[in-house]
Amino acid sequence: MQNILLTGTAGFIGSNFVPHFLEKYPEYTLINLDLLTYAGNLENLKECEGTPRYKFIKGDICNRELVEFIFNEYDIQGVIHFAAESHVDNSIKNPGVFVETNVNGTFTLLDVAYKYWMEKPFKYRDRYLNGILSDECLVMNENEDNSKFRIKHLKLPRFHHISTDEVYGTLGETGLFTETTPYAPNSPYSASKASSDMIVRAYHYTYGMNTVITNCSNNYGPKQHDEKLIPTIIRKALSGQNIPIYGDGKNIRDWLYVLDHCKGIELVFHEGTSGETYNIGGRNERDNLYIAHKICEILDTLKPKATSYKEQISFVEDRAGHDRRYAIDATKVETKLGWVAEENFESGIVKTIAWYLEKYNNE
Repeated sequence: MQNILLTGTAGFIGSNFVPHFLEKYPEYTLINLDLLTYAGNLENLKECEGTPRYKFIKGDICNRELVEFIFNEYDIQGVIHFAAESHVDNSIKNPGVFVETNVNGTFTLLDVAYKYWMEKPFKYRDRYLNGILSDECLVMNENEDNSKFRIKHLKLPRFHHISTDEVYGTLGETGLFTETTPYAPNSPYSASKASSDMIVRAYHYTYGMNTVITNCSNNYGPKQHDEKLIPTIIRKALSGQNIPIYGDGKNIRDWLYVLDHCKGIELVFHEGTSGETYNIGGRNERDNLYIAHKICEILDTLKPKATSYKEQISFVEDRAGHDRRYAIDATKVETKLGWVAEENFESGIVKTIAWYLEKYNNE
């Protein structure tokens, strides 16, 4: 049994990941560290309550003393780092919170993991040479004088950092983000995520830490916070309010069903090459106006009213620094690791709307 530290999994993506991972991998115990800010809700993880292999700890990833305690108390042998401030509008209003959580919080987790796993340094090199770790766990590349090495592939301990395609900036009408696309963040949110990505990269190349980074496209699905686009459209439609669409509604995103993303994360965590970045995208480019129309069409069928929900769509002033288009090239994770998105947008959005309808009916 190995203990993995998960951060921020009372939020959207993490709360979909935890029950899926617990069911699929009985060899792991998951320690969930979450501050439970407005975006975190333990109701999202109610199905995991009472599970012996799951433990929740309320706390801040910036609290170094707490993070050190967790590593020592539970002998943490892997980290999957979801925790982040993620709403662009909020980052425009209060960028300092994003720098604190996304940059300083990531640094704290990385540095504690480095000290715990590779103290003096290279704790795991010594354990390998002493016969404690097997060749299957660790492959080393040493020079002739045996003074330096780099971890090439290590199953555990591994630090997996969850990031976003927004670090790449914006695209024109054509082209896709690849893992080698230069970073060009345009909002305080994306800038803070780009900074955290660079810190993770530095800990791999400077200290030999076993890290991987995944940059995902826009997620949607059950348990997403009300502030995001798709839950907002559903909520506003059902309540009879105007459905607000920024600008002309032609901003394009690549939409990824959350469970497909979770399966990509688990695959990269287990099989990804140390030091590598993998882009996970759904290959489902849709503009915001299409999203609104599609949701309204489905609601017209599932919960009809006198007039179409489309009549509630309204256009509002565009937000500052609103990137025009994101689209991910997922070729690397598809070809190297065999990941494939199972849902297209049209199938995934039906499942998503059904989940929200059930949620609102039960409230």
